[in-house]
Amino acid sequence: MSELKKATDRPSGPSAPGNGVDRFFRISERGSTVGQEIRGGLATFFTMAYILVLNPLILGSAEDKYGHQLDPVQLTTATALVAAVMTVVMGVGGNLPLALAAGLGLNAVVAFQIAPLMSWADAMGLIVVEGLLICVLVVTGLREAVMHAIPQALKQAISVGIGLFIAFIGFVDAGFVSRIPDAANTTVPVQLGGTGTLTGWPMLVFCLGVLLTVGLLARRVKGAILISIVTMTVVAMVVDSLADIKTWGLTTPAWPDQVVDSPDFGLIGDFDLFGAFSEPGVGVVTVVLLIFTLILSDFFDTMGTVVGVSAEAGLLDEDGKVPHLGRVLLIDGAAAVAGGAASASSATSYIESAAGVGEGSRTGFSNLVTGGLFALALFLTPLLTIVPLQAAAPALVAVGFLMMTQVKQIDWDRYEIAVPAFLTIAVMPFTYSITNGIGAGFLAYVVIKTVLGKAKEVHWLLWGTSALFLVYFAIDPIEQLLGVG
Repeated sequence: MSELKKATDRPSGPSAPGNGVDRFFRISERGSTVGQEIRGGLATFFTMAYILVLNPLILGSAEDKYGHQLDPVQLTTATALVAAVMTVVMGVGGNLPLALAAGLGLNAVVAFQIAPLMSWADAMGLIVVEGLLICVLVVTGLREAVMHAIPQALKQAISVGIGLFIAFIGFVDAGFVSRIPDAANTTVPVQLGGTGTLTGWPMLVFCLGVLLTVGLLARRVKGAILISIVTMTVVAMVVDSLADIKTWGLTTPAWPDQVVDSPDFGLIGDFDLFGAFSEPGVGVVTVVLLIFTLILSDFFDTMGTVVGVSAEAGLLDEDGKVPHLGRVLLIDGAAAVAGGAASASSATSYIESAAGVGEGSRTGFSNLVTGGLFALALFLTPLLTIVPLQAAAPALVAVGFLMMTQVKQIDWDRYEIAVPAFLTIAVMPFTYSITNGIGAGFLAYVVIKTVLGKAKEVHWLLWGTSALFLVYFAIDPIEQLLGVG
């Protein structure tokens, strides 16, 4: 059992269900309480609320083929709306503490790789197509079958890799580590802080937040993660009012001049489903490759997130399977469709949901809290985005440690599983991608099994997905061979 379950003081066994809400969400059955679910929902929201700022920043800073830019206010509304609706749908339909919002990485692909080739409406249409195809994979049972074909040890490695990845996200978001620009203005390995040392009041807030969070967890304090986020936000607001600080990053911990703001739904429904296929200068092969890239990234990012979060919540069965997996994956596919239809880019499951699990979430009830806060953000964005990354990021670092504890369940004496597990764990944070880590692990597993003469032990679906990953990693030379690079 991981330390996460111990740290949240999870009851040793399920208690008798109470009211209808308790029975519907199986709160008592899963050893949780309404209080834990509420705290978890709050923690999840505050660790992913940055997307309300970051998604409009990424999409709004790019121009499409015709020089058009998306309106940041409309993007904020679209981002909050999709996150609110799909998070609640996942909670009610999938009963997992798994929040959804516009996917980081995917939005960058849309902004800087797809939009320059076509109009924004055409680009968002591709996202809708990608989501529909993922739904087809779910309905046919292929997506669920792939997840069940993965060896248990690789699933554990995925969870551990995600733990390191999410901790790394926390360090990077807070500015504790940063990339070093060289003379050619490219990037090389990370360094401590922005100059090789830790400087500035925001960094102090982050470091104190990490110490507070781990201290509270060590003391088995209920609500440790949420207490840390709220406390450090207050500290950050006090520091900001007293010190001369140039920037906190995306969000400044200062009381806003305007608390309520009207949402602008102007981007909702502004997409062209098949416009990309008739876009001048863009071939069908290019469009197909773009859709393939989107599907593969979304497919395996979600797979890793669902497995990792469910494992930490103690919800996997004895065979390592996620409850109601087909339903969960269908909702995730529908979220991609909703994100494209709202011009918010593809929405997907968020690994930051692990912060809610660390706070005690075990059911979809916590999603009602997270989704409700995103709904409030439609009108209260200035108020709900005062939590700086330096106050929220410590939660990600702490959860990364808790997820890392699953590494002890991997058999490191068997190289046929240890090497793929190692690559899965290492590649995720080093390349800043869940998908890359899963792909490296799959390919290594297939190759090593073959070398050892055990190719027949590899499920045919792993052969197929590994072949797709080979295409994914070699996409540049393939595009050049096809004349579309």
